[in-house]
Amino acid sequence: MSLFIIVLLPFLGALLPGLMIRAGRQVCYTTTMLVTGAAAIGLATHAPAILRGETVTAKLDWLPGLGLNANLFLDPLGFMFAALILGIGLLIVAYARYYLSREDNMGEFYVYLLLFQGAMVGIVLSDNILLLLIFWELTSLSSFLLIGYWKHLPEGRQGARMALAVTGMGGLALIGGMLLLGQIAGSYDLTVILERRGQIQDSPLYLPALLLILLGCFTKSAQFPFHFWLPHAMAAPTPVSAYLHSATMVKAGLFLMARLWPVLSGTPEWTALVAGAGLLTMVLGALIAIFKHDLKALLAFSTVSHLGLITFLLGTGTAFGAMAAVFHILNHASFKAALFMSAGIVDHEAHTRDMRRLGGLRKLMPITFSIALLAGLSMAGIPLLNGFLSKEMMLEEATHTTLFGSPMLVTVAATVGALFSAAYSFRLIAHTYFGPERDDYPSHPHDPGAGMWLPPGLLIIPVVVIGLFPALAEPFVKLVTGAVIGNAAELPDAHLKIWHGLVPALWMSVIAVIGGALLLMAFRPLSKAWEAAPRPEAKAIFDDVIAGSVALSRGLTQRLHDGAFTRYAAIMVVTVVAIGAHAWFTGTAGLPTREMLPMTPIAVVAWAMLIAAAAFLVAAHRNRLAVLILMGIIGLMVSVGFNHFSAPDLALTQISVEVVTIILLLLALNFLPNRTPAESGAPRRIRDGVIALSGGAAAAGLIYTILMSDFPLGTISDYHLANSYKGGGGDNVVNVILVDFRGFDTFGEIIVLGIAALVIYALTETLLSSKVRARLLNRGYETEQAGDAHPLMMVVLTRVMMPVVLMVGVYIFLRGHNEPGGGFVAGLVVAIAVVMQYMASGFAWAARRQRYPYHGIIGAGVLVAGLTGIGSWFAGVPFLTSAFGYFRIPPMQEFELATAMGFDLGVFLAVVGAVMLSLESFSRLARRQDTEDSEYAMDIDPSRGAELVPGRAKEEN
Repeated sequence: MSLFIIVLLPFLGALLPGLMIRAGRQVCYTTTMLVTGAAAIGLATHAPAILRGETVTAKLDWLPGLGLNANLFLDPLGFMFAALILGIGLLIVAYARYYLSREDNMGEFYVYLLLFQGAMVGIVLSDNILLLLIFWELTSLSSFLLIGYWKHLPEGRQGARMALAVTGMGGLALIGGMLLLGQIAGSYDLTVILERRGQIQDSPLYLPALLLILLGCFTKSAQFPFHFWLPHAMAAPTPVSAYLHSATMVKAGLFLMARLWPVLSGTPEWTALVAGAGLLTMVLGALIAIFKHDLKALLAFSTVSHLGLITFLLGTGTAFGAMAAVFHILNHASFKAALFMSAGIVDHEAHTRDMRRLGGLRKLMPITFSIALLAGLSMAGIPLLNGFLSKEMMLEEATHTTLFGSPMLVTVAATVGALFSAAYSFRLIAHTYFGPERDDYPSHPHDPGAGMWLPPGLLIIPVVVIGLFPALAEPFVKLVTGAVIGNAAELPDAHLKIWHGLVPALWMSVIAVIGGALLLMAFRPLSKAWEAAPRPEAKAIFDDVIAGSVALSRGLTQRLHDGAFTRYAAIMVVTVVAIGAHAWFTGTAGLPTREMLPMTPIAVVAWAMLIAAAAFLVAAHRNRLAVLILMGIIGLMVSVGFNHFSAPDLALTQISVEVVTIILLLLALNFLPNRTPAESGAPRRIRDGVIALSGGAAAAGLIYTILMSDFPLGTISDYHLANSYKGGGGDNVVNVILVDFRGFDTFGEIIVLGIAALVIYALTETLLSSKVRARLLNRGYETEQAGDAHPLMMVVLTRVMMPVVLMVGVYIFLRGHNEPGGGFVAGLVVAIAVVMQYMASGFAWAARRQRYPYHGIIGAGVLVAGLTGIGSWFAGVPFLTSAFGYFRIPPMQEFELATAMGFDLGVFLAVVGAVMLSLESFSRLARRQDTEDSEYAMDIDPSRGAELVPGRAKEEN
């Protein structure tokens, strides 16, 4: 099975549970199992190749110019993590089927679970760090949904927000670090980066990249000082805790450290940061876990401790440390998921997780007790269970590690951490299952059906089998270790076995187990001392930091973002002018290299008119109608300037846009006072005038410099001129750029144009259906009109001109690929023709003859443009790549056809629909009364001549 299918299956399958829940919980569960099972089977098909030491790849060039390729690769490290994600995922899906109550929305839960599952598989299979970052952020978002699944619980909502805030902050840092890493290596593909160790570690950007990447990893894997979010995520349902916090999400940071181990490890900075943070997290997490009374809270802090253990092993930078880390990742996933699920069973049956209210469950829940006993002893590091083996390897590595110049620091800290680990493991077992039975359980506890105990029971199998026969796991562990260190030849000469002799690690383990038992015996006085001791509360610190950040942000926002557009414009203009002035006066601009063109009298007059209109606009800016007229004059003069400088396409577009814009603004002015009040005094006007003149002078200077400078050969304009016909089949370079070279930009622009028109329509609907409508109806408009609302001359002229203008629009559309024109200009011309009908005969008359809704025209335009672009895929070329050819249909002459015409048709339809929908929306607002603005509309019947006919009686809201 293709790696792409394995990654996409959970995402595609996430569409199903929300639908299948309508057929029942069992159907929803079965569908989810099939999706996860199919992905697991697909992964298993690659197992033979992986076990042979091969690497499976899948490549897809997405945005190669940006280095963003959808490349995937599967090596032993990725295989191990993907197997854990999908294998334990199957067990969690089965467990959740019986854990969730009928009041819980199972379909929603499985949707979130599959989304998270797909994101995690995407992380471990990504061969491109930019693609990995996308999946990384998806895990944060989907885990937010899972942790906050029980929306009715305040602690669930807060835990989800805390997890998203911390891991999201780390994700932002990781983005920066990965970009630096790709910049150093010269590639964003992991397989390339992993081959450039020397280049990366010798770079001055190594330390910044390392710090940012570790920040992302530490926040994800709950390393100190970011350990506090994980326990608060325990408010999630137990299946979420068992999945996210034992085998998947919190392992993402460990995976990334293991994946980048070949290029980042081995430096003093790596050892100090990673090993130091891991060691501190291991000890601190274990210490806190001892005194937690909630089962899931104890397991959460124990997870923090074990994540610290693995981080410490990766931080040592040795091959043996990497091997121990790989082994413990496997072991921890098995016994910790089993422990979480057994805790969920206790909570499900006894209706409490508080160990102070439990005890004596050994005989009441014998199956659950057996599972928890084996998993708990493995977590404590008791021989003949898998946790003992990897704990011994950790202690062995600790005796050979020097940190901060002290050879004993790591040895002592590792022993203390193992001691605390044994203590909380013993307490979990003793205070929950041993002791006398109670008669005050919230609910009478008993073993559940097989649906709940079988998934954790299956996880106990590797706990026991690997513990008894560690040689069975050795080949796979070494295979994965070779992928971590990047060189199988450097694998340590070590073997997984129960007895290594009377080595220091054995004595450290004995001390840890005995010390853990003694701590359990002295738990009551130690617990009282712990409760009485003052200590910082991570949650309170987090809440204070968030509250302070919100207050600071609100203060800055209120001062800077107070709604004053003039302030925003002034800040932006001053900043741009200051930067430009620095460049100008430091000689960046350079001296002119071209002669000035001669100034013709017409050009001087036009320039003077443009300056005069702009000056009058500023002087008369409070008179809105005068401003609109002056804007039209300025737009006309700009169009003349475009034409003068041999840019007829721009001239046509500018004129068309000016006509449509003026009409729409006239309608908008109908709802505004004719004059705006004076809102600023003389000092502010002087300030604004100085800023405006400075900005204008800067723009003029920049334009002058550009026009008086020679462009180097090989510019983008030279490329377009040389390839317009050869690559796009058109002589009109402007149109070829719009529909071919930069067709993706144009496609986005017509979508934005359509969205703008739809927003105007939606606002209109809101106004006409709300209390605002009453205010519109009650405005004091003059009821008498000067002259005829629908002059006969204008009615006749527009209807005679309509087919002519439409023909002109078609002509401009068809010629656009080789002559000035195109779909955008043609759409504006046709829109103007329709606007003329609205102006002459009234809204009701034109609306009654409208055959197609403007929403549909916009949608059809976007759809036609999109389908034209997709068609290029079938030819094996990128989206929106055009093709052209010459055809001859007798008796016609040979003519050219280009696929770009289809895209241009989409642009044409989108422009017509957007303009007309905006006009229609404004027109509907203008009809402030229940009838047409005029009681009658002009109509012409060829058999009877012109007559007035009644308009529509009611407006359709």
